[in-house]
Amino acid sequence: MAAINLPRQMLVGGGSVKQIVNVLRSLNVSKPLIVTDSFLASSSSGALDALSTAMDDYKYDVFEDTIPDPTTDSVGRLVLKLKEGQFDSIIALGGGSPMDTAKAASCLYTFGGKMRDYKAPREMNDQGLPLIAIPTTAGTGSEATRFTIVTDTETSEKMLCVGLTFLPVAAIVDYTLTMKKPWRLTADTGIDAMCHAMEAYVSKKRNPFADSMALSSLNAIGSSIRTACLEPENHQAREKMMLASTQAGIAFSNASVTLIHGMSRPIGANFHVPHGLSNAMLAPLCTRYSVEGSVDRYADVARAMGFCDVGVSNEDAADRLPEALKELNTELKVPSLREFGVEESEFRNSTKKMAEDAISSGSPNNNPVIPGVQDIENLYDEIYSTTNL
Repeated sequence: MAAINLPRQMLVGGGSVKQIVNVLRSLNVSKPLIVTDSFLASSSSGALDALSTAMDDYKYDVFEDTIPDPTTDSVGRLVLKLKEGQFDSIIALGGGSPMDTAKAASCLYTFGGKMRDYKAPREMNDQGLPLIAIPTTAGTGSEATRFTIVTDTETSEKMLCVGLTFLPVAAIVDYTLTMKKPWRLTADTGIDAMCHAMEAYVSKKRNPFADSMALSSLNAIGSSIRTACLEPENHQAREKMMLASTQAGIAFSNASVTLIHGMSRPIGANFHVPHGLSNAMLAPLCTRYSVEGSVDRYADVARAMGFCDVGVSNEDAADRLPEALKELNTELKVPSLREFGVEESEFRNSTKKMAEDAISSGSPNNNPVIPGVQDIENLYDEIYSTTNL
């Protein structure tokens, strides 16, 4: 049996952001706070302008002080804003960082305490402040997930928090908000979505519902991610990537991620590598490590992504996958950790603690091959030594 959790409402399609007022009215809320970042709030982005134009006569305010890889301090600033304004709902506009910030603040505003009180393995399922999610990148799928990730300012731990408390009550998935996004952001968020779908499909918590979402997502990403990078105003590619991101979010929210995400969070917390980029750096090697534990499933992934002919054997398809992921990284110009600017001595000195944090998140326990701390340390060391992923 699988317990499936989805937003109460989902509007999907170009121009759907124009329906925001109908969503707010259906939720019976009257004073939302829009949570975004400074770029999306600028006129050069146009994202906030598009939303504001559609807000009609609703009274609202804007919080644009979110940061990449949100911390407990940045979440705290949003909680204070919510308390001061006595808002009755949140509209999260942006990528993973505004959404994670909004989800965490909704929880703390409603239930109090500190964010570390709610980190996994604890699961929070009580309703927080109503949250409407509007993604502006095709990658995190956060608009459809029951997760948030926040870095503890005091300990530098990148905490995974889980439960229905963090699931938006409504999502507006409008691909036009992703138009003109630059190559690096398009590639990194796209690979993040790919990892969500792939990990959900091979996870020990997989189920038929999540499987269908994952395979559909992988197929769309395999056929569209390169075009979306090369032709940023290609509507068909952008629409396929946006839907794939949401499908991947639904898949992993209802099946869970595995080793790649477990190892990615500590890299982000310690070295400020963007989440999708660290996933890309990790994907080929983590997949090579894991493939023997689920050959048939990894073969399905390779076929869905178009990495091999449909008729090849499962063993050959699965063997092909890590190398194909490496080739995709090369095509999408994914740098190595060294090329990104991470110092070797600092990284090597951090691998033990990062491995422990990865294990404590619980995600590696869902992997087809379950690693120990030493296994993850070894993978971190090997990943740093890889100069051309």
